Amino acid sequence: MRLHLLAAYLPCSSRRAGHVWLAAVLVLSSVWLPMAHAQQSPTLDRLDIGIGAYYATSDTTVGASIPEGFAAASINLENDLGLDNRGLSARIRADVLIGDHQGLSFDYYRYNRNNAQTWQRAVDWQGVVHDIHAKLDGKLAFAFGSVAWRWWFGSGDNVIGLGLGASHYRASASFVGNLQVDGKVYDFDERTGAGAWAPLLQVGWRHMFSPQWRMYFSGAGVFKNGGKLQGHIYNASLGVEWLPMRRLGFAVEYGINSIHIKQSHEHYRDSLDLELNGPSAFVYLRF
Repeated sequence: MRLHLLAAYLPCSSRRAGHVWLAAVLVLSSVWLPMAHAQQSPTLDRLDIGIGAYYATSDTTVGASIPEGFAAASINLENDLGLDNRGLSARIRADVLIGDHQGLSFDYYRYNRNNAQTWQRAVDWQGVVHDIHAKLDGKLAFAFGSVAWRWWFGSGDNVIGLGLGASHYRASASFVGNLQVDGKVYDFDERTGAGAWAPLLQVGWRHMFSPQWRMYFSGAGVFKNGGKLQGHIYNASLGVEWLPMRRLGFAVEYGINSIHIKQSHEHYRDSLDLELNGPSAFVYLRF
């Protein structure tokens, strides 16, 4: 059965998403006027560009099921296929402050894994021994990018942020190989992948301990219920910044990215569950 994995969401129209957007508007309208005349917080830079790396641990499960619970199957790419569950990926991030309390935020990274496995064993089936030889090449790729407009509320050592924007997720997987049973060869080549844009809601917090040390938290998510595509995507990170020079900074953070998606088809439903957890490190140019 071919799995069609969707790694992003179409524009969100569920009742829950509507409540989230309404809450965001109410929060903005209630705090915008009191903060309109506040000055820029020292926790924010006018412009910073960060280049770094994301060392993530992955846990990936793909599955398929027949409605009404008649049958279901799943496979874990790391445990069952032997894909490496750790790896280093490049990451780019940038923030631009427009005025004193608004600005744009960008983030992008990719995650790629591949591995080849070979099995050779004898299987006793109903008193008959069968020689089985299998070879499998498995690949997994996941990419995430986002752009959001952020509002920052506060002007002292603590600020709270709210952002609205768009994100793009894309996942692809391939399984290529062959199975030999008693000399008979069966080839298979399964490839799948999809991606799309989705609305993004962000929350954030920043604190300055001193001119050289700052801490931050950032979280984002998209939720969708109903329809053919269901599930949720969210990420969160907590980090520390060291600013030894006016134009140069360093940051270390730990991030959690969780993707759980189900898509309904005419006769079956497929799913993708992907967890990416691990630290990131950045070098920042500050302006």
